[in-house]
Amino acid sequence: MNRPFSSAALTAALVVLSPLGALAGSVYLNGVLIDGVTNTKFEKATVRIDEAGNIHIDAPGYRASTTTVAPPPTVPAQAAMAPGAATPAAPSGATPAVAQAATPQAMAMPASGQGAPAAVAAPAVATTPGRVTQRYWLVTEQTVPGMTEYDIDVYVNSRWLRKLRGNEDQVVVDVTKHLQPGANQVMLMAKKVGTGSRRSDSPKHVFRVIIGEGNEGGGNVMIDNPLIRFQTTAAESKDVTQEFTLTTR
Repeated sequence: MNRPFSSAALTAALVVLSPLGALAGSVYLNGVLIDGVTNTKFEKATVRIDEAGNIHIDAPGYRASTTTVAPPPTVPAQAAMAPGAATPAAPSGATPAVAQAATPQAMAMPASGQGAPAAVAAPAVATTPGRVTQRYWLVTEQTVPGMTEYDIDVYVNSRWLRKLRGNEDQVVVDVTKHLQPGANQVMLMAKKVGTGSRRSDSPKHVFRVIIGEGNEGGGNVMIDNPLIRFQTTAAESKDVTQEFTLTTR
């Protein structure tokens, strides 16, 4: 009859029964022979002893695998036999199978939250894509052209790209060829160009620049993934500069 053991009881049972196992039977984890395995603790396990004295550990969430260790290569006699040296023992063939108790599947913690090893994240490997696979567009939007009295200079990776004038119609331009794979530095510099009395001081008059991933079709451009948003309004009177990091893919 199977009887669930606590962690402490299971450890005590293994200590008490290990001499018997060495004399009368073997130890199995979920049906896999693990004779010789030491310093191992199983959580939420059931232990039973069959009529032959074999110890069976049923531990859901654990697995065991058997690995055959290849014998070491034979050392040539002339190299091994030095004056006064003992004759090395010849290898006796493959060593016995070595059973390795695996950690719980998917490194999951037991319900009690104790006993299972914490998952160790593998170090991330930084990779840089070889080329830009998406298309990137710059689009301007204005509620009323010219009312903000701003011109905006666009720089990509410290190189001047173009000037966006507040009194011109909407600008739509493909900027993919100006971007490198990975991170790109984009700087937008808005300069107030109005002279004399201001045409407007309303925050509702907006000059906006959007840069992002998009597609072209039927004479139209649609930005599916906006990555940079920059805007000024007629209510502002000072020059504005803002820097962004645009990561391509």
